Amino acid sequence: MKSHLLFALMSVVTLSTVDTTSAETALFGGGCYWCVEGTFQIVPGVTKVVSGYAGGQVDNPTYKQVCTGETGHAEVVQVTFDPAKITFRELVDLFWYMHDPTTLNRQGHDSGTQYRSVIFTTSDEQKKDAEASIAAHQKEFGGGIVTEVKAQTKFYPAEDYHQNFVNGNPDQGYVCSVAKPKIEKFKKKLAEIATKLGKK
Repeated sequence: MKSHLLFALMSVVTLSTVDTTSAETALFGGGCYWCVEGTFQIVPGVTKVVSGYAGGQVDNPTYKQVCTGETGHAEVVQVTFDPAKITFRELVDLFWYMHDPTTLNRQGHDSGTQYRSVIFTTSDEQKKDAEASIAAHQKEFGGGIVTEVKAQTKFYPAEDYHQNFVNGNPDQGYVCSVAKPKIEKFKKKLAEIATKLGKK
C-alpha cells in the first residue's frame, strides 16, 4: 500500500488528464464541503469532486434546508478516483488530515450535524478499509476519532454555485480565512507523506 500511495503522490496527475473508464467513487463529509472539495481536488488520482448532501431523510434538499440541521443530511463530497493511482483506503488515510476528525458535529466555527465527520461506504470492503484506517490512526489523534462509518445512502449534488467553490471564488471571505489555509496545510502533509514513503 505504501508504494502505491507513493506512486500516486509523486505522479503528475490532474483532474482532466486521468482515464476514468475504471473509476470508483467514495463519499466523505468533514465540515464545510468547500474545504473538503478543495483538498480532495489536489490529491493525485482523484478525477472529480462534487459537493452535495447525504445521510438525511429529505429528498433533493437545498442548501438552506440543510443549514437548519433538521434534514439529517451532512455536507459531503463525492470523490471519483482512479484505483490504479490511489486506493479507497489511501483516500481514507488522507482524509484525516483534511479536517479535525475528533470534534463531534463541528469543524471550527461551523457547528451542527450537517458538519459531522462521516464516511459513507459503498461496499463491505470499503467499510472494512474505513474502520481499519480509523483503528490505525486513533493513537495519532489521541484516540478521539469520532467519524461515523455508514452505508451510503442517496447522494444529492449541491447547487451549481457551490461546485468548485474555492477555485471559482478565490477572494471570498470564508475561502481566504478558512478554506485556503486548510488546503495549504494539507499540501504540506502530502509532501511530508511523499518524503517519508520515499525513504522506505
